[in-house]
Amino acid sequence: MDTAFWIVGGLAVLSLISGMLGLGVAFAALPYFSFFMSDIVHQVQPLTLLLNGLTALFSAFGFARSGLIDWRKAIILGAVTTVSAPLGSLLAQYIQQTAILILYFAAVIFLAFNLFRPIQKRTEGDQNFKLAVILAIPISVLAGFLGVGPGFLLLPTLILVGFEPKKAAGINAFAVTPPSFSALIPHLKTAIWDPTLTVVLLVVGAGMSFVGARITSTFVPNARLKRMFGSLIVVMTAYKLFTLFVH
Repeated sequence: MDTAFWIVGGLAVLSLISGMLGLGVAFAALPYFSFFMSDIVHQVQPLTLLLNGLTALFSAFGFARSGLIDWRKAIILGAVTTVSAPLGSLLAQYIQQTAILILYFAAVIFLAFNLFRPIQKRTEGDQNFKLAVILAIPISVLAGFLGVGPGFLLLPTLILVGFEPKKAAGINAFAVTPPSFSALIPHLKTAIWDPTLTVVLLVVGAGMSFVGARITSTFVPNARLKRMFGSLIVVMTAYKLFTLFVH
């Protein structure tokens, strides 16, 4: 079949999953698109960052329909991540990724381990939002460097500092929207686009992300959402390690 069919079809599935988790799609779309596009920095990263912002935004719309977004906290996190993410994108133009990948793998292993632990009952006052804001800075820099958007690391961080998984997903979806677009800015001068394919991907990604968020808001329990994300971290990290050894 045509390559475009596989790109669009794969993105539809990945956007549904990422929307369910309150993420932008870049964390999964980046390795997937790498099968079809040879230039990671100039083709894949600009496209995945653009898709990340749009899919996260429509996922936020889906969670907002159920009142699962704390807008004040989401806006604060969005401001912090927006300012921090472009620095990582700039570094990606000049620095080898080996050391950053080591930090990335250490972070996701720690987060995955803690996500499989049972959820402790917490009150609203147990949420350590200040810590989440502080951690959002290095998370956003690292994510901008890798071209994946900060949500993949920010969501488990919000859960671990005390937010219920569904509320964490809602806040995360909104908070990672602006930094995805700000991280795209350093790529604009050198980005290589296929206009028709890009428009199709944006439409499909937005629609499937919204559907995914509505599925989670309505049908998925908090504990199951937490385990789903932990499993996703394990799968994506294993895949990334595999590609490193293969190449």
